[in-house]
Amino acid sequence: MKASLGVSAYLKPSRWVLEPEPSTFAPNNKWSNKDMDPVPEHERTWSTLNYIAYWISDATNVAVWELASSMLAVGLSWRQALPAIAVGHCIIAVVMVLNGTIGARLHVGFPVLNRSSFGFWFSYFSVISRVVLSMFWFGIQTYTGSQCVYQMLKAIWPSLARMPNSLSPGANITTSGMMCYFLYWLIQFPFMLISPQRIRWLFLAKAMIVPPAWLAMLIWAFVKVPSSSGLFTQSATISGSALSWAWLSALNSALGIYSTLAVNIPDFTRYAKDERAQYVQLAIIPVAFTLCGFIGIAVTSAGIVLYGEVLWDPLLLIDKWDNRAAAFFASFAFVLATLGTNISANSLSAANDMTVLFPRYINIRRGQALCALLGGWALCPWDILASAEGFLSFMNGYSVFLGPFAGIMVTDYWLVHKGRVDVPSMYRPRGRYRYSFGFNWRAVLAILFSVPPNMPGLINSINPKIYVGNATHLFDFAWIFGFTVASTVYYVASTLFPAKETYIDEAIVDEAPSDLSEDDEKKSIQDEVKVVTS
Repeated sequence: MKASLGVSAYLKPSRWVLEPEPSTFAPNNKWSNKDMDPVPEHERTWSTLNYIAYWISDATNVAVWELASSMLAVGLSWRQALPAIAVGHCIIAVVMVLNGTIGARLHVGFPVLNRSSFGFWFSYFSVISRVVLSMFWFGIQTYTGSQCVYQMLKAIWPSLARMPNSLSPGANITTSGMMCYFLYWLIQFPFMLISPQRIRWLFLAKAMIVPPAWLAMLIWAFVKVPSSSGLFTQSATISGSALSWAWLSALNSALGIYSTLAVNIPDFTRYAKDERAQYVQLAIIPVAFTLCGFIGIAVTSAGIVLYGEVLWDPLLLIDKWDNRAAAFFASFAFVLATLGTNISANSLSAANDMTVLFPRYINIRRGQALCALLGGWALCPWDILASAEGFLSFMNGYSVFLGPFAGIMVTDYWLVHKGRVDVPSMYRPRGRYRYSFGFNWRAVLAILFSVPPNMPGLINSINPKIYVGNATHLFDFAWIFGFTVASTVYYVASTLFPAKETYIDEAIVDEAPSDLSEDDEKKSIQDEVKVVTS
């Protein structure tokens, strides 16, 4: 009886309500919690070195390797694939610093910051979209990590490769694969409970351990297959307009792989010691990702000569090695690489978004636990990664939404409001950023102009049997199109029809707790607008 009463107590929603935290800006604790509030000064611990380690950590992951080498699988040569990676990450680096500076100045995360441009309630559209996307990526990275675990175990016990498979061939995963997926999920879970302030040490450790392993694989590739007969002799298998569109698609994939983080980078720069600490992203992102892309392309090219096929997945390449010790240590490096990336780019992002959706019940730690359960098991990442073409289509697909999100955020802060925003109002449903019933119609208009034109191409990428004509070409540069169109439409609409209640003379970053009710605050803002217009 006592046991049943104890279980029933945990099933009550009131049991999971977070301890009330002293919130500076929110009208009451149902709109915020400690993890949502601006980061206090003593918790701003990320330095320039931490951001360098963070991006080296993120660049050395299996998804970046797969992105680069999968470009060879669709017919590009290394001379065409590498510039696509470099240009894509130069563009992303600029957007990353523009949005990152906002977080470093205001010390708030993406879900709260987004309210100033989208409107208090419409911002939930972008937040929910990002939660779903982060969970997809979480599942993909977890599956990739399980492949690393499989190679580690097989290096110790080769008999693992002969484990009977009780799953159907159409499942795209075997019994041993599912076992390794569960093991990796268990290894990963404890790291997801570490706070953002302390997890930076994991990125630093990864940045020191993983790159030497990648360099060792590059040396192995050039020793086994000299450049005169390997990488530098590889040429494109497509030509003409097909080559041009394939290059644009590759560029879009390079943009898409971290377009999620380009939107929610304030989730990490809010912990910066000062805004200058994160400026280094402008240099480290293109350099790190281009070098890592080159390693992926070079080793994949060597695999073409050695094994007669394009092994765009490095774990498939390791699977062909006879040296068990090399296979074990290389796989271990990829386990660590995947672990750090999955937390930094996926679970932490999803958790930050969940805190806004349910601030009374979910903080960052609980959000990461939910991401592990939902993102880790509800999706089927092994199906997404079944082919190189499918992987590229997935990259392109979600950039349809993230390009416009990033464009609206950059344009609103830097061009429309010129950095003069009201942080306390971002926490108040009836504050300055209520716009029209919580919706900024200018952002809605920008989304309507930038997303639907790419939908036919997205549908065709998912099901090639659906013919959409030349609309597929627009989809080949979906992120650039979405970012540019959304930024332009938003700026024009905001200039012609300004939301006067959101314009202030100076940025309001901090203020004493307000005793005004929500109705009084709304009236106060209306009075400000009358003064501006008079």
